[in-house]
Amino acid sequence: MSGSTSSRSPVAVLRRLLPFLAPYRWRLVAAFLFLCVAAVATLVVPFAFKQLIDHGFTQGVKSQVGVDQYFIGLFGVSCILAAATALRFYMVSWLGERVVADIRLAVYERMLLQSPEFFETTRTGEVLSRLTVDTTLVQTVVGTSLSLGLRNFFLFTGGMLMLAVTSVKLFLITIGLLTLVILPIIVLGRRVRKLSRASQDRVADSSATASEILSAMPTVQAFNQEAAEAQRFGTTVENSFQTALRRTRTRAWLTVVVILLVFGAIVFVLWLGASAVIGGAMSTGALAAFVLYAGLVAGSIAALTDTWGDILRAAGATERLTELLDARSFVTSPKEPRALASASKDGVVVRFEQVLFHYPSRPDHAALEDYSLAIKVGETLALVGPSGAGKSTVFQLLLRFYDPQGGTIALNGVPTNELDLHDLRGQLGIVPQDTIIFSNDALENIRYGRPGASDAEVIAAARQAQAHEFIEQLPEGYRTFLGERGVRLSGGQRQRIAIARAILKNPPVLLLDEATSALDAESEYLVQRALEAAMQDRTTLVIAHRLATVQKADRIVVMEAGRIVEIGSHFQLVGSGGLYSRLASLQLAA
Repeated sequence: MSGSTSSRSPVAVLRRLLPFLAPYRWRLVAAFLFLCVAAVATLVVPFAFKQLIDHGFTQGVKSQVGVDQYFIGLFGVSCILAAATALRFYMVSWLGERVVADIRLAVYERMLLQSPEFFETTRTGEVLSRLTVDTTLVQTVVGTSLSLGLRNFFLFTGGMLMLAVTSVKLFLITIGLLTLVILPIIVLGRRVRKLSRASQDRVADSSATASEILSAMPTVQAFNQEAAEAQRFGTTVENSFQTALRRTRTRAWLTVVVILLVFGAIVFVLWLGASAVIGGAMSTGALAAFVLYAGLVAGSIAALTDTWGDILRAAGATERLTELLDARSFVTSPKEPRALASASKDGVVVRFEQVLFHYPSRPDHAALEDYSLAIKVGETLALVGPSGAGKSTVFQLLLRFYDPQGGTIALNGVPTNELDLHDLRGQLGIVPQDTIIFSNDALENIRYGRPGASDAEVIAAARQAQAHEFIEQLPEGYRTFLGERGVRLSGGQRQRIAIARAILKNPPVLLLDEATSALDAESEYLVQRALEAAMQDRTTLVIAHRLATVQKADRIVVMEAGRIVEIGSHFQLVGSGGLYSRLASLQLAA
């Protein structure tokens, strides 16, 4: 998903953060006011020193009271500076934390709305990198760098103004010399921004690789690929390091060039000022104030250079985050969805009519072609056929994870693309082949089917799914943590949890995708009993490679290359001598 660096300026890119700052505008205003107070207090200090030197020490102090007044005034300014700085720090830090939390939530919510098509080309590890690394860079700018940058910009502007007030001649010379600093900032700044984006992309690559490896550890270890995977991850880490090193090297050169030019210019100007004092054209206090203001200006430029580097990195991070925020799913609810009707008059609950579908990643290959099928209320219909025939595609289109390129799919006579997605998917329950168990306890994993269900309803669903007995034997029963992806359960136990989840949802249409695949005989028997309980009084679509599991289906639809080639009962199809007969003879004979 990584793209080239945007041609827009960093400031234009960072404007995308304004909607996240807008709800907290009053805190932003308060932070800005405290920042202004702190900047003014800082600029007052050199002027106070000028007054002290010119009207105190140089011309003679009339009394101790006069000296006390100057120093009390200086201490008062420092108190104001300290309070304003602390309050500014608290406000901007709060804003940084709050805004980044809002951005993370907004990006995550956007990802939850994406169809599977989005994740065909985007790795989850890269999304996680953007949610963590990139938002941290944005937090640095919003919570620290931006306010420091504004503070130093005010100090730079105010310092330059006070330099002009103190000595117009020296100020004009300083302006001329400081223009030499602009060119390296522009040239090297563009290079830093480009490398910042590249560095963040390499970090995302590392995160994606690590996520992929860690989620497949049993496979990695079973094939003795630990060393190879460590080397693969090490390569991505090294690429990330080298890119970050180039960025750091460029920023270092930017810092060296700017500081040398700035301080070289200031030293030259101060030499001119010292000559003016010796010649009587300038007072000692004025030179002292000029030195302090020049120091403020120089320090501000150095700080602004660092801030600009942070802004460049944050601009790259913001671009990457806004790519996710701007992602739009091709599958969305209509603006004015139709109400879900009851079953049609002819008793058909699901209808596919001349459906044509190509997966976006395989546009030249039709997953379904001229596919027409009507499924009646209460019917158990099985989809069989070789791998790649399009069986799982039927489920994905019915759940509207994708939209077909041609034809229509209807539920209770209403086209699925005219229904609200929540209404549509609320009518469908699925037991997938690869059961997903969340990092939670057994009770909450089953309750995922219907979040508002009571504990008693969850336990009743578990009993129907033949899961109650083994759950009760877990260390803490239903409150036992099942581990990441359910690693503490067997395959059959995970399947029964999934079936209990579907039973608890209580949908009119049940989708069973290879629900008994890869199970031992005992587990398959228990899962099959659970499925029979789940299928009662429901319209059921079953995908199965094991033909023995679908012999009791009302109808069997035989698919090949995205088309329906046969429909009938088990005995009808066995006697027809077609594809099903060949598959049955191979499997049942074995």
